[in-house]
Amino acid sequence: MDNTHTTIIALNLAVVMMMLSTIVSADPDMLQDICVADLKSDVKVNGFACKSNVTAEDFVFDGIAKPGTINNSVGSLVTLANVEKIPGLNTLGVSLARIDYAPGGLNPPHTHPRATELIFVLEGKLDVGFITTADKLIFKSIKKGDVFAFPKGLVHFQKNNGKDPAAVLSAFNSQLPGTQSIAASLFSAKPEVPDNVLAMAFQVGTKDVQKIKSKFAPKK
Repeated sequence: MDNTHTTIIALNLAVVMMMLSTIVSADPDMLQDICVADLKSDVKVNGFACKSNVTAEDFVFDGIAKPGTINNSVGSLVTLANVEKIPGLNTLGVSLARIDYAPGGLNPPHTHPRATELIFVLEGKLDVGFITTADKLIFKSIKKGDVFAFPKGLVHFQKNNGKDPAAVLSAFNSQLPGTQSIAASLFSAKPEVPDNVLAMAFQVGTKDVQKIKSKFAPKK
């Protein structure tokens, strides 16, 4: 499968998600043709207030065209293309993201509280999975050209166990899916989750909890 064919399939995936959003969008239905987000407005609504001076630039974003620079301990980078990057997505109920993985890289276990996620593999191979509320792991090894779905709200992950970089295009049925990383949320929350709560939950000592918290602390 050449890069041109892969790109066409990725674009088709995005179009399909946009079409499906009119039926299964996780966001409220729109009440007008467009409502471009006024990201600077102080008005608090479910979404963003509409702005009046709309231009074509409100509907375009080139940030997921190329691989991002990975510079972190988990070896992956998520580049979002949501309403905060594309104000024209406000009320449309769709968004995208690109995820790049270094060899051995991991997109750690996390959830999207407001959306189902559909990934299309642009390059490489990945081991992916999600966990049901019955604690069953749904696991699959996927390759370039494959599509995999992660149901709304369930914990999921992707791991590049190969020797080459990998990348996916993610589609969501929400303009702002939200992401809650399990480890980071528990061990780097402010104010902190009490050590004795985490120690009891994970059946470890408080010293172990403090050691893990130190790994999530901001670098000085």
